[in-house]
Amino acid sequence: MAKEYETVIGLEVHVELATKTKIFCGCSTAFGGRPNSHTCPVCTGMPGSLPVLNKKVLEYAVAVGLATNCDITRYCKFDRKNYFYPDNPQNYQISQLYLPICRNGYVEIETEGTAGETSGETTRTKRIGIHEIHMEEDAGKLIHDEWEDCTLVDYNRSGVPLIEIVSEPDMRSAEEVIAYLEKLRLIIQYLGASDCKLQEGSMRADVNLSVREVGAKEFGTRTEMKNLNSFRAIARAIEGEKNRQIDLLEEGKPVVQETRRWDDAKEMSYAMRSKEDAQDYRYFPDPDLVPVSISEEFLEEIRSRQPEFRTEKKKRYKAEFDIPDYDIEIITGSKHMADIFEAAVELGAQPKKVSNWLMGETLRLLKEKELDPEDIRFSPNHLAKLIALTDSKAINSTVAKEVFEVMFAEDIDPEQYVEEKGLKTVNDEGALRKTVEEVIAANPQSVEDYHNGKEKAIGFLVGQTMKAMKGKADPASVNKMLKELL
Repeated sequence: MAKEYETVIGLEVHVELATKTKIFCGCSTAFGGRPNSHTCPVCTGMPGSLPVLNKKVLEYAVAVGLATNCDITRYCKFDRKNYFYPDNPQNYQISQLYLPICRNGYVEIETEGTAGETSGETTRTKRIGIHEIHMEEDAGKLIHDEWEDCTLVDYNRSGVPLIEIVSEPDMRSAEEVIAYLEKLRLIIQYLGASDCKLQEGSMRADVNLSVREVGAKEFGTRTEMKNLNSFRAIARAIEGEKNRQIDLLEEGKPVVQETRRWDDAKEMSYAMRSKEDAQDYRYFPDPDLVPVSISEEFLEEIRSRQPEFRTEKKKRYKAEFDIPDYDIEIITGSKHMADIFEAAVELGAQPKKVSNWLMGETLRLLKEKELDPEDIRFSPNHLAKLIALTDSKAINSTVAKEVFEVMFAEDIDPEQYVEEKGLKTVNDEGALRKTVEEVIAANPQSVEDYHNGKEKAIGFLVGQTMKAMKGKADPASVNKMLKELL
């Protein structure tokens, strides 16, 4: 009888925090600067330079900890993780091993067919434990120049603040892993602590995975996979590594504890190095940084700033706004989109009409241009103005879509744009009647078809009239006048 195997997965998620300056110095964290232009003696590891903790990093770390149901460590310290690598100028990384800022938390995920408490007919809720969250600094970036056959180092990223969120090994499938990452990403985005863009490296996940026979209590030997920069790559890497380990066990070979690099193009992983344990890094408390003592007042201040998260927002939208559940799901799936929706409604636009523009044209253009909802540039004020223009019949729906495309790209003021381009609907009944009469006279066959009961013929005549009016007529008015004159 063939053996059945179970996959056991834990994640180490690194999140780049949205501070303006680095974790231990005042250098800019702005992305894309000239190499080594955002550096100073502290973040390049010069002898005698002293680090000072950025308070905003602490605030973000505590906020994420509270939002993920963690215990906050009231007295915590920083430690030195010692290793030599060219992108690590001090020859150690400042991190937290012994007293991390947050411990013993959890998030709840919903998946289809997941073991756990049933929350509905099609989805199940499962609690994923968070072992700890700790603060640390990022390393620099190595750039391999094949033409010159050398490696260059850019220290702009050195000292950029990170939190590392270490889960318990509670996940059993790629589906659960993706649900957990999406939940984490939304929590952090709603907090404003990071944009969490995997493709830009502001959220990175390392996957620790092992397999064991179904029913076994002991975990198997785990491997750690790196270089995962999309949910798709993570899902494929999990599937690939699970099958690789099962194949080894079926052949009677041992799984080696090691760090592996996933190559998404080749759909395979390869060994990088044997997996280190904590003792390999010779951790010791950083003597240059004072311990962090967190007061109840500080905690209460952070608690009071916590936003309305997605779960609560979905319930409120359902109670307050007459929009479909599907729209609510999509809109609240992005903090930025939810902010635009609420602000436009606050400015007087009808919720359903705001939702229609976001769910229709906005999603279409995002998909077409391969952008994320966080990349939306138009303001809620301009969206509300566009809706007001269509409500008042100042422009028709065709013109509105044309204006929206420009607004999506450049965030123009729609009122000003319509005025400058002369796009307002022509409400001169005399001019409209004259145009309709000319169209009827020019299309006798369509007129005859209409009189013979072919309703589609009037659609052609409406189109011809709109063309003659250069799109500046109200289609409903055109339709009504055509029927009168016919």
